[in-house]
Amino acid sequence: MLKVSILQMDVVYGKPDENRNKVEHLLERALKEKIKPDIVVLPEMWNTSYALEKLADIADRDGYPTINWLKEIAKENQINIVAGSIADMRSEGPDGAKKIYNTAYAINRSGEVVARYDKVHRFRLMNEEKYFSSGEKAVTFDLDGIKCGIVICYDIRFPEFIRKIALQGAQILFVPAQWPRPREMHWRLLNIVRAIENQFFVVGANRVGREGKAEFPGGSIVVDPWGEVLLETGETEGVFEAVIDLSLVEQVRRRIPVFEDRRPDVY
Repeated sequence: MLKVSILQMDVVYGKPDENRNKVEHLLERALKEKIKPDIVVLPEMWNTSYALEKLADIADRDGYPTINWLKEIAKENQINIVAGSIADMRSEGPDGAKKIYNTAYAINRSGEVVARYDKVHRFRLMNEEKYFSSGEKAVTFDLDGIKCGIVICYDIRFPEFIRKIALQGAQILFVPAQWPRPREMHWRLLNIVRAIENQFFVVGANRVGREGKAEFPGGSIVVDPWGEVLLETGETEGVFEAVIDLSLVEQVRRRIPVFEDRRPDVY
């Protein structure tokens, strides 16, 4: 059994310090619970939001300071943190060119970064392709001996990408997001369908609040391998918890052997 806590939050546009303070307060609430979480999950771009024109100035540099800060919290409290995604600038290539990524991190109980995933599918409606470099690979990682995968928001629309993660052995898929109200139904259905077709747990952490003309409805969700919704939040900020039984993954895959019955030679 695994306790997962989602930190559903409004994100302050272009204010990393304010957003870190908000996460700190939410983490304090999560850790005051009688049974503390095994895994804490944050939403997409929670450090800066989509202040795209300011990212060259306010994005993290190789995860600093945000990820270093979360590493200390994870180690001190012996919790795993799926650190949503942040705007992350890195120097790459022989010329040291600076590139900005929409990057998800995962940190284990020892405070070690066990995964760094750069968003592969950039969302044109938010002009991501103009400001972010694209990731080039799917990522899986282990937390407490459990194989996990992570994608970011728009990625959930690409079933072949998610299936690749499932074929790498993932039992839980984390989906940090900034998913807007007009496509709220898509968010809910896509998380449920990805859980059913890949027979794993899906943990989707969405933001709330307004940003310009955009409105974000929350609706963070935890879905089991049968497609049953274990947790679905409303539109308020807060800490939302679900307990998942990983043995269900094996039970469902044994009951309906989708992976054994695949015909990749045909498709």
